[in-house]
Amino acid sequence: MKLYAITISANMIYLHNNESEIKSRCLQLEPYNEVCQYMKGLSHVAMGQFYEGIKAQTKVMLNDPLPGQKASPEYLKVKYLREYSRYLHAHLDTPLTEYNIDIDLPGNFKDHWAKNLPFLIENYEEQPGLQPHIKDVLFQNFESYRTDVQELICVADHLGSMMQYETPGFLPNKRIHRAMGLATLEVMQAVQRTWANSKVRMNGKTRLMQWRDMFDIAVKWRRIADPDQPVLWLDQMPARSLSRGFNNHINLIRGQVINMRYLEYFEKILHFIKDRILVYHGANNPKGLMEVREALEKVHKVEDLLPIMKQFNSKTRDGFTVNTKVPSLKDQGKEYDGFTITITGDKVGNILFSVETQTTEERTQLYHAEIDALYKDLTAKGKILILSAELGEADAVCNLILSLVYYFYNLMPLSRGSSVIAYSVIMGALMASGKEVSGKIPKGKLVDFEAMTALGSEAFSKIARSWMNLKSISPSYKSLPSVSETFPTLRTMIEVLNTDSSQCLKKTVVVV
Repeated sequence: MKLYAITISANMIYLHNNESEIKSRCLQLEPYNEVCQYMKGLSHVAMGQFYEGIKAQTKVMLNDPLPGQKASPEYLKVKYLREYSRYLHAHLDTPLTEYNIDIDLPGNFKDHWAKNLPFLIENYEEQPGLQPHIKDVLFQNFESYRTDVQELICVADHLGSMMQYETPGFLPNKRIHRAMGLATLEVMQAVQRTWANSKVRMNGKTRLMQWRDMFDIAVKWRRIADPDQPVLWLDQMPARSLSRGFNNHINLIRGQVINMRYLEYFEKILHFIKDRILVYHGANNPKGLMEVREALEKVHKVEDLLPIMKQFNSKTRDGFTVNTKVPSLKDQGKEYDGFTITITGDKVGNILFSVETQTTEERTQLYHAEIDALYKDLTAKGKILILSAELGEADAVCNLILSLVYYFYNLMPLSRGSSVIAYSVIMGALMASGKEVSGKIPKGKLVDFEAMTALGSEAFSKIARSWMNLKSISPSYKSLPSVSETFPTLRTMIEVLNTDSSQCLKKTVVVV
């Protein structure tokens, strides 16, 4: 029980962005605790202190499980973290536009890391050790930044806080807030440049910005804010992994354990399942449809569906699956695979209720074609918008942004972090169009699940706009310095995420 309490405490402290507190409090409680050692190593790396970080990681690596003993989650993760830490350290001072993590890291390494598999990779060549000439990241005082950069940081903190979910299981993390706030501002600036016919520099090449470049801005900030999580593009995984499909799996109910994060959506999913059951029986058992309908009307909980399904369908046995569909805007009447709802078990109290998105190569290509078409339309309308002040143009651009991100959410193309990455792109692209999100995400709502359970892109746009409370953007945003030029390397990114911005509270945080 003591170990469990320490584990929970360490995770809580880390999620609240108190890295230095982990290094003291957690290890004071239990000096040789594996979780504390792992968190110490992780916290050091997050703050750019790679030498101390890898030293702590090595201690965890040496703690081999005994024969027959199950390896701890920290033991399984630590070698990935060490290799990733070495890679980050080697690139601390390399311009971010000159390299690409998704291309540089070995395919099997990425695949195993994203799936949290044991580090058993054939012919793996370790990342080079830490180079002495590359120094750790030093702490930067807030006052050491220029006044306009201080303002940039304060605005980023505010924008990032707008993305916080007010839902059980989602703790506020100021480091993530700042990172995604800076991502929002950088997306805004990059999209504005694109609509003005400017090109971007990516991987050493200068070209017109594509939709993936827009998301990659947010991806880089999300990655560096929390190096514990592999934020990787799934379509950049090895071909063998893609052919098998990469599953994004969420348990909603497992036995007696209910995932409180998604409780708000249980009823919505239940109604969807009921509708699909009626459609199925209408096509395959029209005579018994009325009886099925009456039975379903008495079902008020997901757990009660299994007995009903077994009663009316002998094929159900221990469970059943229902698939959602995502309507195409590009090809009217065409539908893509959404997510799969699975309910299995033999009795109430022993069921598994889960949702899963399977990312296959074919599915990815279909969604990419949809997003490509929307981005092309968005770019064309964005160019018109900057030359016109008509309300209709701004409204059309807003709908295109939300529609594009609707398909991104349903595709789930990243191993982690898709939700906040997509929302920062929404906010940044809207700001480029002259609109600012001033409303917070409602309590209990999850933006990715709103998109995944919406009947289509128009329905998602309508519900998102209902809470966004869009208003005209302040002209003062134009005076903020360029995010990409102010923080051009990993070192400068980590420095700004580390700095204490408590002085922002003394200023006017919101740009007016």
